[in-house]
Amino acid sequence: MALPGFPHPSGIAEYDDRRRRERLHATRLGAGWVRWRRTRLMIMRLSLIPLVTIGVFAEYLAVDVLPEQARLAQTHPAVLPIAGPSDPKASDTAVFDLVGLGVLDASDTARALPSLRRLGSVWAVRYDNTGIDTKVIADLIVKVTDAAKVPNVVLSGHSMGGVIALEIAKHLHTGSTKKVQAVLLDCTPVDLDAVRPESRDQGEEMLRWMGWVPGARESRFLRLVVEMYARHDRFAGGPYLIRGDQFRDALKDVLRTKILNNDAASNGLIEAQFKAIVAGGAVDDLRALAKPVAGKPRPAVVFIRPHNPFDDPIVDVDYSHKVLIDQVGGMDGTLLVVKTRTTGHANPIERPQEYNTVIENQVVPFVRELQLEWATTAVYLGR
Repeated sequence: MALPGFPHPSGIAEYDDRRRRERLHATRLGAGWVRWRRTRLMIMRLSLIPLVTIGVFAEYLAVDVLPEQARLAQTHPAVLPIAGPSDPKASDTAVFDLVGLGVLDASDTARALPSLRRLGSVWAVRYDNTGIDTKVIADLIVKVTDAAKVPNVVLSGHSMGGVIALEIAKHLHTGSTKKVQAVLLDCTPVDLDAVRPESRDQGEEMLRWMGWVPGARESRFLRLVVEMYARHDRFAGGPYLIRGDQFRDALKDVLRTKILNNDAASNGLIEAQFKAIVAGGAVDDLRALAKPVAGKPRPAVVFIRPHNPFDDPIVDVDYSHKVLIDQVGGMDGTLLVVKTRTTGHANPIERPQEYNTVIENQVVPFVRELQLEWATTAVYLGR
């Protein structure tokens, strides 16, 4: 051992932890501060929080929001051909299918309903991922039907898609030369009161997020959080509060279908779809369709719903049913209500057989009968 004041015999300086601590103490931040040292240190440390927050927010905008904004700016609505009419008598009619909340493209749904071909050629509406402009969609329908020299239109809307279909039908009925022969509404909420409270609360919460979180309309990270929360019943619980395998399966499903899929509806589109219900314009659209315009007959309105109203967990179909009777039903009405046995909420892809059966056996005969009635009346009146 070295004596005090003499070097270590090995020639290696002896390690002195006390001197190291003294050196660190003398060189640390604020070592020379005498007055208000603790307060000044606290203020300095707290000032780092907004700097870190700004850095994280900048990364959020650069990585998540801005690329999605650029992608969405290039989207546009479209109408996509699915199939020609199965009946030559229906060659003068085009059927346009529209899907509901959270879905972008109606192609898969339209393909699941080949019975629509009995009414005319079938088209699918693909929404603009930045939002919904029903006048733009109506103008597209006029353009493609004019090109095909088709004078008649049928609109088919599933869930919230029925709200959009009614507004498009009003544009066509009151502002074009096209004859809207029918509007098919599949479990459509005619206003916000028709949405069951739990689903209504989720939608209103989403609108609040959209209002105050910057970039919420485009953020895929926030979409991931919302979609995983919506599926929490699949993985929540167990001794560790989260069941790992189920959580991974849910995460893979959300990433594949909602986040990394460019055909998934954006947050902004979902917001626009829910606002269409909140606006409550469907009743006014029904009133407009309940009157003949410029010699064009009133469209048939068909409401497809489960026989048991509680089979639809999202829409109070009994409520919508009553509103439709008030607006377009009655002795001289144009309303047909079709009650199914095995369907739930607007799920033709899951229950294609029953949907196609009721369309074939009930909807098509009703629409054709109403067309014949109006044609006979027009001949009688000498139009």
